[in-house]
Amino acid sequence: MSSSEAPKTWLSQDAHDRLQAELDELIAARPSVAAEINARREEGDLRENGGYHAAREEQSKQEGRIQYLKEFLRNAEVGEVQKAESIQPGSVVTIYFDDDKTDTETFLLGSREIASTTDLTVYSPESALGKAILGSGAGQTVTYTAPSGADIKVTVVEFGPFEG
Repeated sequence: MSSSEAPKTWLSQDAHDRLQAELDELIAARPSVAAEINARREEGDLRENGGYHAAREEQSKQEGRIQYLKEFLRNAEVGEVQKAESIQPGSVVTIYFDDDKTDTETFLLGSREIASTTDLTVYSPESALGKAILGSGAGQTVTYTAPSGADIKVTVVEFGPFEG
């Protein structure tokens, strides 16, 4: 998927700043990781050099995370979610399951990258539940198919913008 086709993800300014700081740290650490690889390379036979292979693996993980964060931040919408007429990414949603009004769950509909900035459970708008409630309003009941194959009925109790 090209960046022009990638779905937009809503992020609070705090979450964006935290991810940008992580990206900046990873980029700043590139020279030290490269130096570690060079130091391990000097230890001898690369076929039996566990330190060298570990350093290369760490570099690969770091570069993957850098590329992911660059693309993620490029496609993120930053700001505060405004009060909406229906559930949108960035909404805090309370639902109840089936017809049991005591079986409720409150969660944030948004990017999993924002999960570390809140105590709320975060569901992606692309998840089965997220797709089902997106665009719904308070009092509406929707049914979705869980990954297990079970059909689950939920009713939206209330929703509002994430203040996190």
